[in-house]
Amino acid sequence: MILPVILSGGSGSRLWPVSREHYPKQFLNLHKEDVSLLQEAALRINGIAHSGEPLIVCNEEHRFLVAEQMHQVGFNDSKIILEPCGRNTAPALALAALTASMVNPDAELLVMPADHVIKDTQAFAHAVEQGQRLSQEGKLVTFGITPSSPHTGYGYIKKGQALAQGYSVSAFIEKPDASAAEQYLNSGDYFWNSGIFLFKASSFLAALGQYAPDILQSCQAAFDARTEDMDFLRIDETSFAQCRSESIDYAVMEHTEQAAVVPMSPGWSDIGAWDALHELRSANDKENGNAIHGDVMLHEARNSLVYSESRLVAAVGVDNLVIVETDDAVLVADRRQAQDTKLIVNALKAAGRKEFQSHQQVYRPWGHYRTMVLTDSFQVKEIVVNPGGKLSLQMHHHRAEHWVVVQGTARVTQGEGHGDTDNLRSFLLSEDQSTYIPLGTVHRLENPGVIPLKLIEVQTGSYLGEDDIVRYNDKYGRE
Repeated sequence: MILPVILSGGSGSRLWPVSREHYPKQFLNLHKEDVSLLQEAALRINGIAHSGEPLIVCNEEHRFLVAEQMHQVGFNDSKIILEPCGRNTAPALALAALTASMVNPDAELLVMPADHVIKDTQAFAHAVEQGQRLSQEGKLVTFGITPSSPHTGYGYIKKGQALAQGYSVSAFIEKPDASAAEQYLNSGDYFWNSGIFLFKASSFLAALGQYAPDILQSCQAAFDARTEDMDFLRIDETSFAQCRSESIDYAVMEHTEQAAVVPMSPGWSDIGAWDALHELRSANDKENGNAIHGDVMLHEARNSLVYSESRLVAAVGVDNLVIVETDDAVLVADRRQAQDTKLIVNALKAAGRKEFQSHQQVYRPWGHYRTMVLTDSFQVKEIVVNPGGKLSLQMHHHRAEHWVVVQGTARVTQGEGHGDTDNLRSFLLSEDQSTYIPLGTVHRLENPGVIPLKLIEVQTGSYLGEDDIVRYNDKYGRE
């Protein structure tokens, strides 16, 4: 039995402004219009024989996004491991292997990043089948992509001795310069490093204990102190924070003699930056080499990516550009420097600006909200509550709120005075009805209906920050 492990810990900063820390690229529909990259990774396992529901490793901030997106594509029993802090792939996989070992120490783990594209799922399934024959012998299998160009944005794997299936690994090589990449392509001895692996949980833990025993020790301690909450496996923060950050390549694969590589050509892309998305989508425009998304108009444009989320974007006479529009930011870049988008994100972070971290539309376990107007003394939001969704019973010290229902039915719970929780009353509001929540009044909003509840919220007060909240209870376990 194969246990798919999906690593969903990245922030996708090179795809800013569409990908941001609170809603990164794995949750976006960048390849297909109807599913996110994370959902594509999960659905990919349907073509793998004898595979179970995926085990997903993500950070605490994204836990409800992961659970909701898995439910949307029919995976209702997936276990989700919550990393209290990012420590790279070796510790993440240690947690996954320890989890799998509770049921079967020799479970075969098929490790996949959550944010990659694989077009040919049959070719991928065939490569996995070949890899199984090696992993069952105790090999630590990685999958190498047969290179189609001298790409300098990927790491490379040099093949060694031929095995019954695939090759032993001669070397792992960091991203090369253009000259070295050209040599690698011409030699035929190198593959792109896909970051996809297959091995027994017991084989990986044994190798980790041999080559990085401190990582295994920290992860074991953090795992032993775990707690379970709904779909989530919460790892102990104190123990895990002491673990050093390291990739699986550096921690294990570069040292072990059991590393093997299976070549494949499944139409793979890591969508690491905007130029990769252009390459993926521009195949539809043979004449001009453009890739577009959203409401876009072009004239005499060549070899460009134009991506619109909220309004019309027009481009005239441009060549080799990346133009990306969201409702609060616009990126314009030379496509050859698309990797440097991360430098803008770093600058935003250093300046204390929120655009590196969150969108105007912010997701919560009950639904989402979008800021429409924000001033020093008032704020206007559109709030959408999913059917059955319920906000926490809460109170604000510095703001009052006025709610107007525009779609669906709202159940409002409200206290009688400042901080009152003893005399709560509930009532329903339908479309075009409204209510007022005075400053300091305990309240809750929920959707008892079967369609999304939409309302307009007007906040007034001296401080409108999201941290002005006192929660009395919350169905999602938030404090």
